[in-house]
Amino acid sequence: MAEIATIARPYAEALLKASADGNAAALAAEVGALAQVAADPGMRQFSDDPKAQAAQVLDVLMSVAKTPSGASPGEAAKNLVRTVIENGRLSALPEIARQFQALVDAKSGTSQATVESAFPIDASQLAEVKTAMERRFLRNLDMHVVVKPELIGGVRVIVGDEVLDTSIRARLEQMKAALVA
Repeated sequence: MAEIATIARPYAEALLKASADGNAAALAAEVGALAQVAADPGMRQFSDDPKAQAAQVLDVLMSVAKTPSGASPGEAAKNLVRTVIENGRLSALPEIARQFQALVDAKSGTSQATVESAFPIDASQLAEVKTAMERRFLRNLDMHVVVKPELIGGVRVIVGDEVLDTSIRARLEQMKAALVA
């Protein structure tokens, strides 16, 4: 894993420099969409095929990837992917996307947060959770919700390497550990 991170770092830093005109957040979404497609086992198998040319791999990747808004990735993302493919580093694209997102977040003072909940969270509840978590973590958060029924109830918030677990499942595990000890 450290090797992929080392390979990805220069690409992510170069992409940040290239996106200095203020479109870094949109570019991060585009690169993230491309990374999801590149991580697909079928796409990896196609890109590793010696008969597949770099232009073919690029065309397939660009035609399949869609940003969260439904648009196709722009020219800057296409140039990155072209370079990555030509250098035989397509497998590093997901890590490049992660590192680029981290650089964009650091530059903007925002952190990515994953809210795991047993049930879907509506917009007003998410706003309340976001306000409380921004006070708790002392930074702006970009919240993403993942529904995990196995939590039974409550939420688990993950910000970077910090986890705040207030789920029923976590409480049951704590009770179990206390009873067994």
